[in-house]
Amino acid sequence: MAAASPTDKPTACLALADGTIFYGKGFGARGETVAELVFNTAMTGYQEIMTDPSYAGQIVTFTFPHVGNVGVTPEDDETAEPVAAGMVVKWDPTEPSNWRATSELTQWLEAKGRIGVGGIDTRRLTRAIRQQGAPHVALAHDPEGRFDIGALVAKARGWRGLVGLDLAKDVTCAQSYRWDEMRWAWPEGYRARSEPGLKVVAIDYGAKRNILRCLASAGCDVTVLPATATAEDVLALNPDGVFLSNGPGDPAATGAYAVPMIQGVLARDMPLFGICLGHQMLALALGAKTVKMNHGHHGANHPVKDLETGKVEITSMNHGFTVDSQTLPAGVKETHVSLFDGSNCGIRVEDRPVFSVQYHPEASPGPQDSYYLFDRFAAAMRARRAA
Repeated sequence: MAAASPTDKPTACLALADGTIFYGKGFGARGETVAELVFNTAMTGYQEIMTDPSYAGQIVTFTFPHVGNVGVTPEDDETAEPVAAGMVVKWDPTEPSNWRATSELTQWLEAKGRIGVGGIDTRRLTRAIRQQGAPHVALAHDPEGRFDIGALVAKARGWRGLVGLDLAKDVTCAQSYRWDEMRWAWPEGYRARSEPGLKVVAIDYGAKRNILRCLASAGCDVTVLPATATAEDVLALNPDGVFLSNGPGDPAATGAYAVPMIQGVLARDMPLFGICLGHQMLALALGAKTVKMNHGHHGANHPVKDLETGKVEITSMNHGFTVDSQTLPAGVKETHVSLFDGSNCGIRVEDRPVFSVQYHPEASPGPQDSYYLFDRFAAAMRARRAA
C-alpha cells in the first residue's frame, strides 16, 4: 500500500520489505541505500545521532518534526563521518538559525553521501515499526522521480539484516591513539587535559567522542585501542582500568573476538566499565546471552530505574539488542532496568569494580542524569591504586 504523495512529483521513495511504499521529497545525497529502519524520539541532536557509530546499518526516522533548524557544526560530530545510512523526517529541513552552525543539514548530508527524505508520515511509520519490528528497507533519492518499486522492495527483502553481523570491525579505529579532549564548556569549548591522570584503555567498538571526553573530564588519560585488541595488547599498557565502548551490530558476532579479550582482563581483577555494546560484551564474557529486540530503544527520554538506590534516571539509548537478564550467572547482579519494558539496562559483578550500563551516560544528545557513572569508574581506579 502506498502512502499519499506529499508533492505532485515525489523525489524520494522508502520501500519496506513487506511492500509498503512511502513517497516524499529527497534531500542530501542521491542514489539508493538498504538498511534496517529504526525510529528515534530525541528532540535534539540529529547530527550527533547521524554520526553515532552505533547506527551503522540503520536508517533513522526522527519522530520530532523540526530537523535541520540548528544546522551542523564539526564540534557536534561524534565520529569523523556520518555512520547512519540515511534519515527520514516529517517536514522538509528548515534553514538553520544557530550561531554555532557552519553548514546546513541538507548540504552536509550531500557532501557526506547520506540520503534524506522529508514529507513522510512519521507517526504512521513509527507505529508500523513498533507493531511489526524494525523492518528492512530501501531508500532512494532521484530528483527526476524515477523509481523501480519492484527492485527496491526486492533489495529490502534481500538485505541480510543485523542478526549475526559484526559491524564493530567496520567502525573501529585503524590503530591506537591517545585522547585528552574534555567535555565542552562555555566559553572555552573543548579543552585538553594537561595534568597526569588515571590510565584507561578504551576499546573502540564504535566509540562516541563524548564518551572519551567524559572519561577525560573524570580525570583519565585515555588510550584507545581497536576492537580486535587482545588481552595482551591491553595489559601491556599497564592500565588502571579498562573501558568498553558502544558500537553497532550483533553483540554475539562481535563477541567471537571481544569475549576472550574481556575474560583475560577480568582475570586481572581491575576496574572495568562498559556502555551499550560494551555492556553486552561484558555480559557475554561473564556467561550471559543477548537477544534481538523487536524495535529496540532509540531516544533521549528513556526512564531507567537503579534497582539498588530506587533512583530513576532519564537516559539516552540506542540499541537493538539486549542482555537477557534471565541468563545472568551467579555473582552478577542486575542493577538497572528500563521502565518502558523492563529490559536489562545495567549489571555489576558482586564484590568487584566491574559494571556496565545499556544506556548512554555521556548523552550527546540527551539528559545528563548519569554522568556520575564516569566518576564511579574513576573512584574505583583510585581505590585500586591506593590498595
